[in-house]
Amino acid sequence: MDFTFNDDQLAFREAISRFLMTEAAPEMLRDVWETDAGRSPELRNKIASQGLTALSVPESCGGLGMDDVAWALMTQELGYYAIPDSLADTAYIAAGLLVGLAEDTPGRSDALAQIAAGSIRVAVGHPVNPLVADAHLANQLLLAHGDEVHLVPRALVDVIATPSIDASRRLSQVVWEPGSATRVAAGEAGRALWADTVNRGALAVAGQSLGLAQRMLDLSVDYVAQRKQFGKPIGSFQAVKHHLADVATRIEFAKPVLYRAAHALASAATDAPVHVSHARLACAEAAWLAARHGIQVHGAMGYTWEVDLQMFMKRAWALDASWGDRAFHKSRVAGFVLADGAPLAPGQTFEE
Repeated sequence: MDFTFNDDQLAFREAISRFLMTEAAPEMLRDVWETDAGRSPELRNKIASQGLTALSVPESCGGLGMDDVAWALMTQELGYYAIPDSLADTAYIAAGLLVGLAEDTPGRSDALAQIAAGSIRVAVGHPVNPLVADAHLANQLLLAHGDEVHLVPRALVDVIATPSIDASRRLSQVVWEPGSATRVAAGEAGRALWADTVNRGALAVAGQSLGLAQRMLDLSVDYVAQRKQFGKPIGSFQAVKHHLADVATRIEFAKPVLYRAAHALASAATDAPVHVSHARLACAEAAWLAARHGIQVHGAMGYTWEVDLQMFMKRAWALDASWGDRAFHKSRVAGFVLADGAPLAPGQTFEE
């Protein structure tokens, strides 16, 4: 299997990274956190102008028509810079669900065109997530009622805000009444759409978690190179080196797992769910280890508001239960690995 990325994918990632490095500095993020909405319309418009909101939208609706593999790169950047906006929920998860609807579905094409332009937010609610991100600002919501998919205008739902440990993660309970006027898919079609949506949501969390892990590692490396004890940088001490080496190793082992899951999802492989759950677990564990060791090498001050580490650490914690907690994803992996006749061992891994 070829895990290399094409020139367009790499160039787009580099452009987004350079853009976010300038436009999403930690001091700016702190200012956004403290606003009532917790979002920056100006930053969102700038992100849209870079084409990120159009990534998953078909070219016929004004988008770029790229797939899950491209998002495996982009979500890492969103995590690395801790973007205070559930951008992937609209541009990747909601867009993917809308693309899966029949082309003549009322509101589908208009919603996709507006997502590509960055002019609307679409929140996604599913039973796997008791709380919905950014529902308070959404223009429309995609909500589940059994196997049914409903495209619901914001005016038809009540939103109850719920505090989060991550000040940039704006979560809400959504109260609504399903009806035929908002139903856009049902039955087997609806069940398949929601299954794909859960996988995309979990893959988005995995990518962001990996980006967060890398940022926390970079911050920790910078800190231990500057902080001195006994006249030496603490990064020269063997115990500190081991902590950071463990994080770096965990990140490197998680990357191919993430890319394998993205490829499986993009190619509609029948075993995509288990690869997605594997990636979700591996990337979340890398983020947790990066946070834990980051606090230790910072002497526990990494949790304080003044230190940038806390921004990325709290995001990792807040995302950990999003789109399926660890028990959910471990269950999916176990069901595959422990099944009778499971396609395991080298003979099943490598093509002849």
